Amino acid sequence: MADEGNIISNLNLDDHSHGGPLPNGEDTAPAIGLISQYVKDLSVENPNAPESYQWTEVPEMAVDFNISARAIQTEIHEIELKINVTSKGSQGTAFIVELAYCGLIGMRNVPEEQAHPFLFAEGPRILFPFARRIIADAVRDAGYPPMMLEPIDFNGLYMQQLAQAQATADAVPAGQA
Repeated sequence: MADEGNIISNLNLDDHSHGGPLPNGEDTAPAIGLISQYVKDLSVENPNAPESYQWTEVPEMAVDFNISARAIQTEIHEIELKINVTSKGSQGTAFIVELAYCGLIGMRNVPEEQAHPFLFAEGPRILFPFARRIIADAVRDAGYPPMMLEPIDFNGLYMQQLAQAQATADAVPAGQA
């Protein structure tokens, strides 16, 4: 295995026949690692405070999220997890929290069929607990009980989106757009 201090850790190091390091020392093994993570954007709106603290109606909570990824350099990608939380009732909006939480991922010698699932399923799974804490703290800091988001099955969602994309592609005859 790779040294503890390495940012990018090697995969399948012991097997030279499946992409392990070559005897000449050239590093051709696939490797993926988290370089850093950070808040890119955080917005907290508390438009009806302090009156909203007295509301007794249980508010409707809406949670939306989106995942995107982009190449920063040849071997570095940014994963962005956007989470928007809105609390509304008949008396108005209690709070809105919008978070864009990102991670920089280093990838070397990783085929696209492995890179894509990492960027859109495994990477967001790694980032989510940190984003979840930021949301909980932001809601608490706005004067409400902390909101703990339920865990999200990013791998399941990724597979579901792949199946939907395949079904859509199968439904459109070739040459039709």
